[in-house]
Amino acid sequence: MVATTLFATALLVLVSSTAMADDSGWYAGGNLGESRATIDEARIAQQLKASGFTAESITNDDRHLGYKLFGGYQFDRYLSLEAGYFDLGQFNFVANTMPVGTYRGNLKANGGNIDLVGTLPLTRRFGLLARIGANYSDVRDNFSGTGLVEVTDPRRSEHATNYKFGFGMQYAFTEALVMRAEAERYRIDDPVEHGADIDLISIGLLYRFGRHEPVTVARAEVMPPAPAPVAVLSAPEPVPETPAPPPVMPTQQYCSILDMQFEINRHEIRREDKEKLAVVGTFLTRYSQTTAVIEGHTDNVGTPGNNMTLSEARAESVVRYLQEHYQIAPDRLTAVGYGDTRPRADNSSEVGKRLNRRIDAVIACVSDMAGLVVAPARFTLALVLDFNEDQSAVTPQYYEGLSNVAKFLKANPSVTATVEGHSGNVHADAERAMELSRQRAQNVVSYLTDQLGVNPNQVTARGFGLSRLNAYGTSAEGRQENRRVNIILNYPESR
Repeated sequence: MVATTLFATALLVLVSSTAMADDSGWYAGGNLGESRATIDEARIAQQLKASGFTAESITNDDRHLGYKLFGGYQFDRYLSLEAGYFDLGQFNFVANTMPVGTYRGNLKANGGNIDLVGTLPLTRRFGLLARIGANYSDVRDNFSGTGLVEVTDPRRSEHATNYKFGFGMQYAFTEALVMRAEAERYRIDDPVEHGADIDLISIGLLYRFGRHEPVTVARAEVMPPAPAPVAVLSAPEPVPETPAPPPVMPTQQYCSILDMQFEINRHEIRREDKEKLAVVGTFLTRYSQTTAVIEGHTDNVGTPGNNMTLSEARAESVVRYLQEHYQIAPDRLTAVGYGDTRPRADNSSEVGKRLNRRIDAVIACVSDMAGLVVAPARFTLALVLDFNEDQSAVTPQYYEGLSNVAKFLKANPSVTATVEGHSGNVHADAERAMELSRQRAQNVVSYLTDQLGVNPNQVTARGFGLSRLNAYGTSAEGRQENRRVNIILNYPESR
């Protein structure tokens, strides 16, 4: 009953919290594992000796199945408050005595707890965690004797509040589902010996409510996204040969869609997206009768009027690019802005907002009797490196990715790379943010040239400070996403 009260009190504390962040939210879960207790055989032998018995042998079972159920509230990506119920199982011993007899005992422990849990993210999915808190335990001992051993007080119990602590690691399969592996120590009051420890080694799952992977919103008038900008949608079987009609060449039907995303409050086309536009431009040039509708979209930050204007500017920038670089006639391209009225994903997360800052394009399908091999997008890389706040050193987790970049650059000496540094420290002044972003970019360039042997003439470092934000800086997650370096590959004009 007291454990239940402790759990309910913790939940009330969580409900009253006013901490708000994009990472915040409720979660629940459970762990299952092995609990381990230390049975003091020397103390048991001493008790028997005081009663006139000698312990000939003592056997014990100091391990048992243990579990815990918990619920919590995540304040931000680093801190949460958690309350739960635990059952550490049952532990036994049997002492054979002289004069002849046996002395048996078992201990059961369960209760409730409230913990402060700190998390250290190492990657987007993997992190370490540590906890410290209080537990209210209900410990019950039962003793019995046979032969000449008599027990005058067979049942004893103790209720007490003590500390607990633990550490572990976690891995996020999705935004909502997380696996944990933990080691915890519960300090309990044993009715016989006060101040005993029981350890629980466990593994479990937790579910974060309200967290979902981005889901594309289906729209009847828009074709579903394809893995490549140009796709073969159908390939009817050749007309069977007959003696009378001449042979008919296979017909293939082509159509194309475009999917681009934008930085916050900007409508300029990113360099990595120009490769997608190269494919679309090739398609529209080859099929001079096709038309395209370019749709601009935004997230829901800002006023509806400003979002509508921004979405129209994004669509018009794509239309203008296709006209200027591929000489597509103006009457074949239509720019439409939808503002924030047609979200693709949930705007409550930074990932959702980024997916909603986008361009969709619907391009008419055509049939080509001779078939067409549209030039595919050239290899484009936008490798993203994350940094800790106010740090610029390249960490080992990115060595493999940078090694792949180096191999590609050395194999293609006509290709160059621009290393773009960005900052997410909204509390710093503009000059400090710019300097930090330049240092991050230069450190990546130095690693590519000094450690991996890339020609210095192939790589250039540029800093953008706070001018190109991928996410809003109002949360720790958003600021972390903005602390980044992008590596953009640049190709010569001719192929």
